[in-house]
Amino acid sequence: MKTTRTLTPRHLLSLSAAFVALAVFSSALRVVAAELAGTNAPPCKACTDTKKTDAAKPAATSDDGWKSLFDGKSLKGWKPTHFIGKGKVEVKDGAIVLGIGNDLTGISLVDTNSLPRVNYEVELEAKRVAGSDFFCGLTFPVGKAHCTLVLGGWGGSVVGISCVDGMDASENETTKSMEFVKDRWYAIRVRVTSEKIECWIDKEQVADVTTTGKKISMRFGEIEDSAPFGIATYDTAGVLRNLRMRRIE
Repeated sequence: MKTTRTLTPRHLLSLSAAFVALAVFSSALRVVAAELAGTNAPPCKACTDTKKTDAAKPAATSDDGWKSLFDGKSLKGWKPTHFIGKGKVEVKDGAIVLGIGNDLTGISLVDTNSLPRVNYEVELEAKRVAGSDFFCGLTFPVGKAHCTLVLGGWGGSVVGISCVDGMDASENETTKSMEFVKDRWYAIRVRVTSEKIECWIDKEQVADVTTTGKKISMRFGEIEDSAPFGIATYDTAGVLRNLRMRRIE
């Protein structure tokens, strides 16, 4: 049997208080929503995700025209050069490690279609961590030809360009002797124009070759596999970082 319950004044007073509390809460929510819509509002997830994505991407080209050739994390854009006795090639601690081979170990740029052949500069840092021969043999184009800047060859101290007029880095006008300290970074810079090849180690210019009327070429042998653009070591472990390139006028 159903019973009908009559609302007393006490019940009506309780309901009225509940409605007042609900109205106050609703007003507070509107204030909070207004504040969130202002400057104190957290960024939307899509905006946050976009910022995170952009920050994760390395800057491909800087304002002064430099284009990074190494992302600091992988060999993307590079491949181990197919030397017969090559050592291990890996990325470690933000650098490319070329292990000791028998004899050459190196990497070659994969996409060479847009590689400049004149009027450009290349920069990188390199160091020798084991062995006693060259820890950086940078091969690069000079017009239709190619050559190699050698650091620490022929027993560990020879610097020069192979080849100029058929003579390699140990016997031409670019030949120099330098002491290279193990595990020390050296800044390398190469500039190629229509008339010259210029090279620096740290801030010292080590080559200034006028190419007009001269034959620029590679030294005969496996090192030719580094062309058109590559870096190699000889019976030595070397480490590379901060590789970049830019076109110049």
